Amino acid sequence: MSQLYLYARWVRIWHWINALLFLTLMYSGASMHFNGAVLLLDFQTAITVHNTAGILLTIGWIGFVIGNLISTNGRHYHVQLKGFIGRLIAQSLYYGYGIFKNAPHPFHPSAEAKLNTLQQITYIGVMYLLMPLLIISGWAFLFSVYLPETLLGIGSVWVVAMSHLTIAYLLVLFLLVHLYIITTGETVMTNMRAMLTGWHRDSHQETEG
Repeated sequence: MSQLYLYARWVRIWHWINALLFLTLMYSGASMHFNGAVLLLDFQTAITVHNTAGILLTIGWIGFVIGNLISTNGRHYHVQLKGFIGRLIAQSLYYGYGIFKNAPHPFHPSAEAKLNTLQQITYIGVMYLLMPLLIISGWAFLFSVYLPETLLGIGSVWVVAMSHLTIAYLLVLFLLVHLYIITTGETVMTNMRAMLTGWHRDSHQETEG
């Protein structure tokens, strides 16, 4: 069993703060959406908590983008086009079928590439498309008094609210899938431990990174 240092300290700190903020946004958002339900925040408290967490999430996302630009972590999001389709199919078949048959994993992390192709395109979609849209729609909602009355003939506040909610649901879906993928390492806790310590354990690695 070899170990490879894959997750820098700043990445791990950002990851767990981001996770906490997103869970806070989920809880406060549900409190506003299902106002009055048992075990949820009251509406005014939920607004304050949600807005605060949203601002902090924005700052965290900007920090993530800058961190990827100035550190080597950004290289893990560079998709190699050569063999892309084959790698994508192999990874999809593994998650959808092979993993239940104890098939060998088609990808093993390295210092040069810690994400498989499916992870790459998923994380790029989440962090560079859905997250910016969530943040933009959230800020638009926060300053909705400055929006035009209508957008394409529809009430602008309704458009922003539905866009924000739809994106939030997609990110919640990503979170659920992410939690499942966490359990698919060498052991159920391997991937979780790696994000806590920075060290990835893999019995298939021939050399230690």
